[in-house]
Amino acid sequence: MSSFQKIETTNAPAAIGPYSQGFIANGTLYASGQIPINPATGEMVAGGITEQTEQVMKNVDAILKEAGLTPNRVVKTTCYLTSMDHFAAFNDIYSDYFAPHNHFPARSCIAVKELPKGALVEVEILGLV
Repeated sequence: MSSFQKIETTNAPAAIGPYSQGFIANGTLYASGQIPINPATGEMVAGGITEQTEQVMKNVDAILKEAGLTPNRVVKTTCYLTSMDHFAAFNDIYSDYFAPHNHFPARSCIAVKELPKGALVEVEILGLV
């Protein structure tokens, strides 16, 4: 029988739709995409791509911690940007998050027309338990 555990924390934004923050199934964490919502206020953070990416990575980190994981257990990210003009600034913050762990997961980065709540960035992760 497979193991199945819902991941939910108040340190990351509550779902804004019919989905969960994450699940662990068969030793893998599947985390929903995170946008730059401050979980304390429920509001989007002010600022541009740098500030938004910083908040997104804080939200990702909160979900990892709730699952008992660290960034070096992330094996794949899917990143969505509303403009590839944001690619360099996004990479700076993204790299700062993973570099201390000397670990950069596999990644896809996709330009999209728009994201929920007008976000500039969204990051989804898969991690190993």
